[in-house]
Amino acid sequence: MDMTINRQKATGGASGYLTIDLGALRDNYLTLRAMAPNSITSAVVKANAYGLGADMVAPVLYNAGCRHFFVAHIDEAIALRLRIAGDAEIFVLNGLQPGNETSCAAMNLTPVINCLEQLAQWSAYAANLGKTLPAALQIDTGMSRLGMSSSELETVKTSPDLLNGIAITFVMSHLACADEPEHIANGAQLAVMRKAALMFPDAPVCFANSGGIFLGADYHNAVMRPGIALYGGAPSTLRPNPMKPVVRLDVAVVQTRTVPADTFVGYGGSLRTTGETRLATIAAGYADGLPRALSSKGAAYFNGVRLPIAGRVSMDSISLDITALPEGTLKHGSLVQLIGPDQTLEDIAEDAGTIAYEILTGLGQRYRRTYIQPERNAATGDATNADE
Repeated sequence: MDMTINRQKATGGASGYLTIDLGALRDNYLTLRAMAPNSITSAVVKANAYGLGADMVAPVLYNAGCRHFFVAHIDEAIALRLRIAGDAEIFVLNGLQPGNETSCAAMNLTPVINCLEQLAQWSAYAANLGKTLPAALQIDTGMSRLGMSSSELETVKTSPDLLNGIAITFVMSHLACADEPEHIANGAQLAVMRKAALMFPDAPVCFANSGGIFLGADYHNAVMRPGIALYGGAPSTLRPNPMKPVVRLDVAVVQTRTVPADTFVGYGGSLRTTGETRLATIAAGYADGLPRALSSKGAAYFNGVRLPIAGRVSMDSISLDITALPEGTLKHGSLVQLIGPDQTLEDIAEDAGTIAYEILTGLGQRYRRTYIQPERNAATGDATNADE
């Protein structure tokens, strides 16, 4: 990743720098697409593209050939529709809420129908318009979260008029354990999906999420739906991460100090020094997406040296034990790495007792964001950078 700021010293007064490599994101999309060239590779850009900015991310994916995008809520879909070409299909994973029909149809959005109530709502609106409206149909294959149950599918089977006015774009489901390749649930869900899809022989199947893509051809089907892997997250808990890193986070030092033994550090005095200790306070905390669970567990890095978090993570700041560095190495304005070559998303998530998704989507808006654009010309390697 070609960084655009001085990693040793803050510039321009920012307290933290979040660098988002859109070229790496594009490459991740192309890598996933190459794994199943006969399948459509879509992109999940919900939660503002996992916190990285859908208005910046989606056009890059579109230019890489993506034409199918998934969001969670209709407001996300409307915002995306205003920023992307009209031939892109946008799917709303949570489907319709009462009263969303008009906006959904007017903005050319496709709801994912999850239950009989949503099905009836969309069918009635289609009848009111005198049109046929598109919808994806989600089936619960064993996650018990979203999608039609077996009894609801039986109702649709025995009452096909429930689908009046609806053109099924594809049938879909979601794998609950795809990041664990050997989990028994994967094969069980695949079997349920195959059986349910027989009810809709003319509808393509959309099944594989990021982890599912790596489960093999049986899971690819007509449409794949990666999310976390696009943004550099590991698609599997058991294999090395094959994706390029997309984000780097560096945070500025506010203050350094040396304290004697038996000094309490941070809220609650949860850490008590055992000897003379040098500390650095950095300008980010749990309000910036660095969980309180990192208290006295996580770390930052400087030139490859691990700097443990000392005491509790505060809302806007964190104390680091910098005793391992030569005195004077870090000063006011120096930058330390929270996510980057020395500490991956998965590393910081493990320290916090959570998952990479939560870390990524929680990264706050107070960092100065720099987007590294994909190369304009593969021959010259020219690239552009844009601050948010």
